[in-house]
Amino acid sequence: MSKAKEVNDSNFEAEVLKSDKPVLVDFWAPWCGPCKAIAPAIDELAAEYGGQIKITKCNVDENSATPGKYGIKAIPTLLFFKGGDLVDQLRGLVAKNKIDESLKKLL
Repeated sequence: MSKAKEVNDSNFEAEVLKSDKPVLVDFWAPWCGPCKAIAPAIDELAAEYGGQIKITKCNVDENSATPGKYGIKAIPTLLFFKGGDLVDQLRGLVAKNKIDESLKKLL
């Protein structure tokens, strides 16, 4: 079971845009090999940043409005939000330390 909270089209605004903490959103799909490969790093970072940053996942197969709004054309795509604003993004299979660098910038 993932340590990242699942977000969807209906709760994205409340969970991400109105969050009092910075938020990482991992846009993924169950059939996506690179998404599966990056998942353990996302879970580790969710445990490491638990109280400081909200780590979430959004399944693009089950939710189309949110990925469409943010122009998600390839997965995995990681979007970083602070105060409801999109402040950074990473695309593709990236190393855990690269994600960690982006998370540190949010704090």
